[in-house]
Amino acid sequence: MAGEQILVVEDNPKNMTLLRDVLRATGYRTLEASTGGQALKLATKHGPALVLLDIRLPDMDGVEVLSRLRMDERTARMPVLAVTAQAMKGDSERFKEAGFDGYLSKPIDIDELLATVQQHCERHSG
Repeated sequence: MAGEQILVVEDNPKNMTLLRDVLRATGYRTLEASTGGQALKLATKHGPALVLLDIRLPDMDGVEVLSRLRMDERTARMPVLAVTAQAMKGDSERFKEAGFDGYLSKPIDIDELLATVQQHCERHSG
């Protein structure tokens, strides 16, 4: 169900543009953060339906951002997907153990991105 607000946390401008443009073209609304600190503020203020969270950020890594989101009752149940170039064997399990709801590997596969986003937004609203 398009129309949901998605927080995109990505410090690479090209990746941010790709994610934002694809999501908006599909009808989603986006919030954008390039640091973990910005992400925490936006997530708390706006309560997005989903967070796409880059693992490598300039101020703190995505696992730390996720940990802080999970500790705050306002954001604790928000679905969060790891977005990472660390697509090694075992990473999916490692990210799920850290508390992520799923993960997308870079380079981003547009079809996989949209299917995963839709799946998590439906779960969030349902």
